[in-house]
Amino acid sequence: MNVSIKTADEIVKMREAGKQAARVLEMITPHVQAGVSTGELDRLCHDFIVNELGSVPAPLNYHGFPKSICTSINHVVCHGIPDDAKKLKKGDVMNIDITVKTADGYHGDTSKMFIIGESIQGERLARITQECLYKSIAEVKPGVRLSQLARVIQQHAEANGYSVVRDFCGHGIGAVFHEEPQVLHYDGYAPEADIALEEGMCFTIEPMINVGDHRTKVLRDNWTAVTKDKSLSAQWEHTLLVTATGVEVLTVRDEEDLSFLSN
Repeated sequence: MNVSIKTADEIVKMREAGKQAARVLEMITPHVQAGVSTGELDRLCHDFIVNELGSVPAPLNYHGFPKSICTSINHVVCHGIPDDAKKLKKGDVMNIDITVKTADGYHGDTSKMFIIGESIQGERLARITQECLYKSIAEVKPGVRLSQLARVIQQHAEANGYSVVRDFCGHGIGAVFHEEPQVLHYDGYAPEADIALEEGMCFTIEPMINVGDHRTKVLRDNWTAVTKDKSLSAQWEHTLLVTATGVEVLTVRDEEDLSFLSN
């Protein structure tokens, strides 16, 4: 397995890419409300990435993906395609997934859940899913194996009555959008793929957690993945750097409390 270990110069560039991706989510947050279309959210993010950050939205035209961000609503697990016809309504839950490619050619990848109005079920699912992400991040340090990151996600999700999507995973990231290793969110590693983390590795953790069954299907657009049983799904994502003593969250937002990493 060819896993990239980032140089000091590359780490500087990854920090900038992560910071930019986080800024896009911070910018779009006040615009996410009932009545807005996902197409409008896409345009706002695109314009901000290009005109304010001087970067490009990595999803646009990536293997044919037609938009600049992913908007995954309710039972959409991931890769939802924004459009002008789909307007948010109260009770919706949505994930916005942002990947920025900087002028230096490095990627920052992150996503966040949004609750439109109120949804008791959606709010609990989003909270537990974010806890899954944080518990996994807290395990990151040199020498820890990928299966340990997956195990804590699966244990926390299932302890709360939820299931973990198996069909999609996190990934290494750098000058390449998706690179080795694959980062599973459930304990399903083949022995040769269950590598130990090393200082300088960059990758995403991005658990997708369902209220119902873990199984998914992809719609005819060849992108939009949904839960087979149409149950709600949630996802959170961060881009991470393995440091000598632990982890640096490259896509952290100002609203987040990551004090658990210093415990």
